[in-house]
Amino acid sequence: MPAPAARTKKISRKPARPKRRWRYLLFVLCGFVFAFYATVVFTLVILRWVNPPTTAVQIERRIQSWSGGGPPTQSSYRKRYAFVPLNQISSNFQHAVVAAEDARFYQHHGFDWRQVEIAATEDIQGKRFRGGSTIDQQLVKNLFLTTSRSFVRKGVEATIVPFAEMILGKKRILELYLNVVEWGPGVYGAQAAAEFHYRVPAARVTRDQGARLAALLPAPRRRKPAAMSAYAARIEERMRQMGW
Repeated sequence: MPAPAARTKKISRKPARPKRRWRYLLFVLCGFVFAFYATVVFTLVILRWVNPPTTAVQIERRIQSWSGGGPPTQSSYRKRYAFVPLNQISSNFQHAVVAAEDARFYQHHGFDWRQVEIAATEDIQGKRFRGGSTIDQQLVKNLFLTTSRSFVRKGVEATIVPFAEMILGKKRILELYLNVVEWGPGVYGAQAAAEFHYRVPAARVTRDQGARLAALLPAPRRRKPAAMSAYAARIEERMRQMGW
């Protein structure tokens, strides 16, 4: 009687699908990141000459008005936005904003670590009037990101700032910032701010008015110029110290 054939032992092998799946996800993520930054750089190049019709923050506020996610409500929301050249914004207004928001704007290259330290100290002492973000950082946030507070947003913001500095330059950064930043519910830019709060064009904003408007920027949807006397006085003093 012939001996039974030896049974071959099957060796089970785990499929390599999980590894392939992670590689695929990593590839997709890298592609998304590359596409995002390529779009950002392309947009910044365009913004050297073309004025933005809207921004990420303006879109965010519009969506909030539809969903009732805070003031203003959908029924009362009205967007006021008119882009004007830098030479049509009074020097008083320009100087007040720089003095209030980023006194070393013309010295740094996108980040002001000294101001971050000062802001942290003021926060501890309970005397916080503004954050440590530079005008460059605030412009990037307005153009491409949202107002949400998170480390992810700040991280992405920090990676875009060097591109903005390199592509736009200081004069264009200031011009864009003054024209897109929020100055009240639905109020965007220096021209709309001057007309909404003082019924004058941005070119005719006085020193006191400029300081009061600059004082709104840390919380533009809650603050009113008439209630900003103390902070506006600090801004005017800072302007004098800067030779303005």
